[in-house]
Amino acid sequence: MSTAAKAKTKKPTRAKTVQPTVSVERAFEDNSLAIALFGSHHSHLARVEQKLDVTIHARGNELTISGGVEDVNATCQVFDSLYERLKKNMPVDRAEVDAAVRMVCSPKGKISDTSTVIRTPNRHISPRSATQAEYLTAIDENELVFGQGPAGTGKTYLAVAKAVERLVRGDVERIILSRPAVEAGEQLGFLPGDMREKVDPYLRPLYDALFDMLPEGQVEKRLESGEIEVAPLAFMRGRTLANAFVILDEAQNTTAVQMKMFLTRLGENSRMVVSGDLSQVDLPRGTRSGLRDAMDVLTPVKGIGFITFTDKDVVRHPLVGEIVHAYSDVESRRRTGARYEPEPKSDTGNNGG
Repeated sequence: MSTAAKAKTKKPTRAKTVQPTVSVERAFEDNSLAIALFGSHHSHLARVEQKLDVTIHARGNELTISGGVEDVNATCQVFDSLYERLKKNMPVDRAEVDAAVRMVCSPKGKISDTSTVIRTPNRHISPRSATQAEYLTAIDENELVFGQGPAGTGKTYLAVAKAVERLVRGDVERIILSRPAVEAGEQLGFLPGDMREKVDPYLRPLYDALFDMLPEGQVEKRLESGEIEVAPLAFMRGRTLANAFVILDEAQNTTAVQMKMFLTRLGENSRMVVSGDLSQVDLPRGTRSGLRDAMDVLTPVKGIGFITFTDKDVVRHPLVGEIVHAYSDVESRRRTGARYEPEPKSDTGNNGG
């Protein structure tokens, strides 16, 4: 009996062509892994049917996959890759199934290999979109990487994971995580508590990522020793950050001057990742985002990676991707980002003479 689900879900974007119908059989040697692969009550099979427009019949540890040639081939790639994960003792849940489908439906049509897996003490983290895989490769190959795109695409989380992996491996001596605190206009004196208590609310997402990858005791110990430093952008001025993995989050809320200051902190044997979302700029009207400015200015410079995420790379709750897509459509029509470009100079009047 087919596991086809009746619920309507949005399928990944694929070129629609008339495909010859084929039927392919797949067998998986390890019965226990096959059970995990198929999911509870064959939920993973149903999910793939919804996403790839195929029909899947299960019998024991065997699958019969029917549908268009391209969809059937893509489905085989999805299950083969997920089975390899299970063989390496890596979990397969609904999110991983969606990630495998997303990867195979990307323009490159290829699921990333296990060489892109990030290994941290708490978990192993795999890219969940083709752009995420490119992002991780860019971080490995470049000393400076810009990641720009909407919320929920994993820009900061993956950068922190890479930083933790390199710190634990001994490739760097410390991790430095920074964000601008523009919501309070950098006037942190109005907030209660000491300096750490004042800035912690702005840096909480970075702490959350750290605790997700390192045991709590290790995070606290490394924070106390200085191996991990979480600080607002204003604290970076005048420093040279050598032998470090440096991350600037929410970079869209830096000014051009702040961005230049931060980028010039890069020291010997260091990596720097700058992430942000140009659709969520909180700067005063007429102030050009330092992230946009840097990406424009530094495009010709060799040794810098530029990765742009889209709403198709959102890996949080599926509804988040729909929300981001809806806002992107409206904002592109309204030219929301234009307000953060320099104000046009008036053609009328004189120069004060």
